[in-house]
Amino acid sequence: MEPFTTLTARVVAIPVDNIDTDQIIPARFLKTISKAGLGQNLFADWRYNDEGDPNPDFPLNRPENDGVRILLAGDNFGCGSSREHAPWALTDYGFRAIISTSFADIFRNNALKNGLLPLVVDSETHKQLLSLVNEDPEMELKIDMDTQSLLLPDGRRARFPIDTFNKICMMEGLDQMGYLLKHESELEGYERSHPARINTEAYPLT
Repeated sequence: MEPFTTLTARVVAIPVDNIDTDQIIPARFLKTISKAGLGQNLFADWRYNDEGDPNPDFPLNRPENDGVRILLAGDNFGCGSSREHAPWALTDYGFRAIISTSFADIFRNNALKNGLLPLVVDSETHKQLLSLVNEDPEMELKIDMDTQSLLLPDGRRARFPIDTFNKICMMEGLDQMGYLLKHESELEGYERSHPARINTEAYPLT
């Protein structure tokens, strides 16, 4: 995964509450186990009409939103069924962070495992961000992972929560397995210095 230390990027707002995983990536696109290409089907039912043509009114189809990397979403983002394809589609499109007042727990965990930051702000900050984006679609926000802060254009900072383990993984570009492999020698050293109290050797049944 790409390390996430700081991100300065433009924002697109889709301020709809309770966007579920089937709206993020419809079930008919889940046949693949590859992350590549899922971004083209992100929000497919909203993004394209019945003929498969882009809906010009959908935010991601507007020219001014090309290259956005931060999504400002409504409350309870990522609810519904568990599907890791949802963060896959978001990251394949180019998003590195989703800002919301709350996230579904399973989506939040899946997002963090895939280098996508679910950034929680309070409702007042969310309203301010939505107003700023509506006033200036070219507005940029800066996210600083080290200080766990979101820097607004007027200089204000909004801190966001993230646990230490996921913060380290995000900043170093590691998934859970990558983190374990990084500390493989330390784990082996611990195992050598703490011999098993139970004989775990497998014996044949006959």
